[in-house]
Amino acid sequence: MLQKRYEGFLNTPFIWQNNAVFNLTQFNIETLATKVDFQIDEKLRLGKYIERLVSFELSQHQNISILAENIQVQKDKITLGELDSLLLKDTQPIHLEIIYKFYLYDAAVGTTEIDHFIGPNRKDSLIEKLVKLKDKQLPLLHFDACKPYLEALGLNAKNITQQVYFKAQLFLPFTNQNIQLKELNNECVVGCYITKNELDHFKDHKFYIPEKKDWLVTPYSNINWVTFESFKTTARNYCSEKYSTLFWIKFKNGVLKKMFLVWW
Repeated sequence: MLQKRYEGFLNTPFIWQNNAVFNLTQFNIETLATKVDFQIDEKLRLGKYIERLVSFELSQHQNISILAENIQVQKDKITLGELDSLLLKDTQPIHLEIIYKFYLYDAAVGTTEIDHFIGPNRKDSLIEKLVKLKDKQLPLLHFDACKPYLEALGLNAKNITQQVYFKAQLFLPFTNQNIQLKELNNECVVGCYITKNELDHFKDHKFYIPEKKDWLVTPYSNINWVTFESFKTTARNYCSEKYSTLFWIKFKNGVLKKMFLVWW
């Protein structure tokens, strides 16, 4: 499955281009060979799992060398935060923050395109993540407490460029799938989301609920699909537990898509 996850991860576009959002510069990297030849701890939660995939991708480039990863910046034994990655790209030192998210468009939240994208369980949002990056995660590099970590690597904060590696899968409401994004990358839109009340629109289709790490994977047909009735029972359980899940759907014409079922 690692191979399929890595390919799905590579095929996920960056959520914006260049520095179009919050003046945060996206890391520019060319996709090389997709063959996986490394081991990964399957117990890692998805965020850390993604960081390992990014690390492997970076290691494929001769002009990139990783200096340090997951640097815990501490002061008086208190952790102030973490730097995801420090690297050299063509001799330029870069502090890279790595993010991979799933966001759903809810026009009722906020007033701007960015405001409208929230986490599947409504516990987080794109705007919250951007503010955290801008106000907390990136400024950490310039804290006095960070100096010893940088000096140990022969680095000075003033010479380090800060960039983000921000990929996302975006989902639009089932009732309004024609939304055209203006600030964010339309290529990140991979499907729509439905409520339990909209399930009956899909009575004639087959379903599959992948485990969380397989949310990365591009749907394929050779799996154990379940019937609508079976899926509907599972859906009720998820909704009663207030948990939104990604699922794959197989249409009668054989087309496979990703969708979200939301509890709200």
